[in-house]
Amino acid sequence: MNDKNNPHHPHLVVIGGGSAGIGVIASIKKRIKNIKITLIEPKEEHDYQPAWTLVGAGLFSAEKTRKRMSDVIPSGVNWIHDAVTHVSPDLKFIETATAQKIGYDYLIIASGLVLRWDKIRGLSETLGRNGVTSNYRYDLARYTWELVQNLKQGKAIFTQPGMPIKCAGAPQKALYLSADYWLRRDRLAQINIQFCLAGQVVFGVPEFVPPLKAYLEKYQAQVNFGHTLTAVDGINKQATFTLTDPDGSTRDVTLPFDMLHVVPPQAAPDFIAESGLADAAGWCDVDKETLQHSRWPDIFALGDCCSTPNAKTAAAARKQIVVVAENLRQVVNGAIPQTRYDGYGSCPLTVEKGKVVLAEFGYGNRLLPTFPLHSARPSRAAWWLKAWFLPRFYWAGMLRGIEWLAKSKPL
Repeated sequence: MNDKNNPHHPHLVVIGGGSAGIGVIASIKKRIKNIKITLIEPKEEHDYQPAWTLVGAGLFSAEKTRKRMSDVIPSGVNWIHDAVTHVSPDLKFIETATAQKIGYDYLIIASGLVLRWDKIRGLSETLGRNGVTSNYRYDLARYTWELVQNLKQGKAIFTQPGMPIKCAGAPQKALYLSADYWLRRDRLAQINIQFCLAGQVVFGVPEFVPPLKAYLEKYQAQVNFGHTLTAVDGINKQATFTLTDPDGSTRDVTLPFDMLHVVPPQAAPDFIAESGLADAAGWCDVDKETLQHSRWPDIFALGDCCSTPNAKTAAAARKQIVVVAENLRQVVNGAIPQTRYDGYGSCPLTVEKGKVVLAEFGYGNRLLPTFPLHSARPSRAAWWLKAWFLPRFYWAGMLRGIEWLAKSKPL
């Protein structure tokens, strides 16, 4: 087993090289000088996933959403190309897929979540062909754009599973941008659009529902609440849903499609529950304000893997990064964590090319606008933020420890 460093140079292990993991390493390096940092991440590439909905609409280059992992990891970090299989929090070590054992003084879990394509029968066999696509995968977003361009008439279905999922607005963003393209080319009347979602509301924050409903009506989209996608027959172009009626009873319905945009169910990585670190739903069990683990004070978690009841977005990670970096510094110095996360999350809802409804909110659906915009109104300024500024700031700022407007507001 790799030995921990001496007490004067504490050893921090970070699990996960996504937005939260790389960002928190950069912010910690600014605050704690004499700390040894090990990153455990099996992937060779790092993706800016928020732009994939734009790729799926032909409005952003897929290549600009991906960089080599080695190019985004801060200098001086020991990178272990491996996957975590188990954490022993009492003994303070981690086991990996290649049977390495790595000790730690402090641990940050930023492993992200897992897309459960396997939970939908027949989906894996037909993804990327037969008109079945998803903007939740790098290699499929371009296929979405191909389908959108080629569809002249027929049925287009967009699905959304039960919460929580990352970027809860992404399923309907795919719908809006596709419909906007069809509308601009006088095809909309020939295309039947259906939005099939497992939940009973279009969006979880009431203030943003009216503008979204208005766009669904503009695009003549039929909204089917209580529809959970359970099976796909790509060859015969049929999608099967379990429909939950208001009285709680369920039945299966099968809908034909020419284009099917799927968002899969999502879950925390298995090692979190198998290591005793999870809450009842499988997410890493942390205090929702300090992001410190509920049982082990030397462990923090942030990003999509943790149990906090906020929107799972890169914008949430941007705020959580500061909270974890500050609180780890305090713990290393023998203090109690004092920095609090307000639950901030942001969904820039791209309702058409050139306009975005910028939904910013925190715990309890409290509105937390960053800018003096009427956030429930579609805005060209918010579009500029989504399509131009934020991708550039992500690579040059967030991943390099620049904490622009990243402090949480008083609770």
